[in-house]
Amino acid sequence: MTITGLNHITLAVADLERSLAFYRDILGCVVRAVWSDGAYLEAGTIWLCLSRDDTVRSLPHPDYTHIAFSISDEDYVVISEKLRLNCVIWKENKSEGASVYFLDPDGHKLEIHIGSLETRLRHYLENPSKGVQVFGMESL
Repeated sequence: MTITGLNHITLAVADLERSLAFYRDILGCVVRAVWSDGAYLEAGTIWLCLSRDDTVRSLPHPDYTHIAFSISDEDYVVISEKLRLNCVIWKENKSEGASVYFLDPDGHKLEIHIGSLETRLRHYLENPSKGVQVFGMESL
């Protein structure tokens, strides 16, 4: 038995309208349903739920946990500029592939990233570091 993929992500939000505007207008998510305390959006193949919550965080968690969204090379420049103008940047990119690490209006740590698991694994095969062992890619 194994899981087959990521089904959906639910984020607690303080202000539904503010979060809808952010995910729709800044990130380009597609709104699929809205109700008084929530909304469903699509981010590529990911189902994203925004759920209004009176106990939502007021500061980002101090750890590295975050959600990374894929973005095309063509859209990266425009979206990354929007993010830098409208968001708090919580980390500078030091890994393979272009990335912007930013906070949403409720302090959730997010990232846009160009690349895939395969490009990351290829990077480690070509640039061994940190004792990373790569599996399932015996030849380039």
